[in-house]
Amino acid sequence: MFTGLITAIATIASATPLGADKHHGKHITLRVEPQWLQGLQLGDSIAISGACMTVVDLQSDGFAVDISAESLARTTGLDAVGALVNLEQSLALSTKLGGHLVTGHVDGVGHVATFEPVGESWLLEVDAPPELGKFFAYKGSIVVNGVSLTVNRVQDLPQHCRVSINLIPHTVQHTNLHQLQKGAAVNLEIDLIARYVERMLSTDRRNHHV
Repeated sequence: MFTGLITAIATIASATPLGADKHHGKHITLRVEPQWLQGLQLGDSIAISGACMTVVDLQSDGFAVDISAESLARTTGLDAVGALVNLEQSLALSTKLGGHLVTGHVDGVGHVATFEPVGESWLLEVDAPPELGKFFAYKGSIVVNGVSLTVNRVQDLPQHCRVSINLIPHTVQHTNLHQLQKGAAVNLEIDLIARYVERMLSTDRRNHHV
């Protein structure tokens, strides 16, 4: 589990295929400030731009993970050499829950419709897959590239669901969201509570139709 509060930005240093065909994933190495690695161990869970991965190798200036073909197909930006990615180490019971409960399971890939300054803040509008629209609500939570954010507006459009978010300067400066531009792909995770509520409601609806 994670909180959606980013603690470091890393650079993808390499992406090496684990096999010869499309069914194999990739071995990804990342470079990050050495002090962030203190206490990190093999087998630890790390959220990389919102996707939970397992540390398989440690170096003095970074670490490595193996990402399956399935994960690569359902996410964006995790094997782009030179790209910046957001990092968060897994939640401990003593950790402050400053964001919201985040699983690190990406539910879909959205695309940036708007990213522009408004006063001292930034307006971010993301077009999410339409099937995720029912999980978003005004003042509810959403995860974008691993960052816990608050939804300010939801628009159900014919081809997608548009979610509007206000970003404060600190969030823009200390995450990889500062490099967003129109059309950019982003990893999305829905709110954990909304996920279970929808499951319970859908089960209840089916039972009443029996």
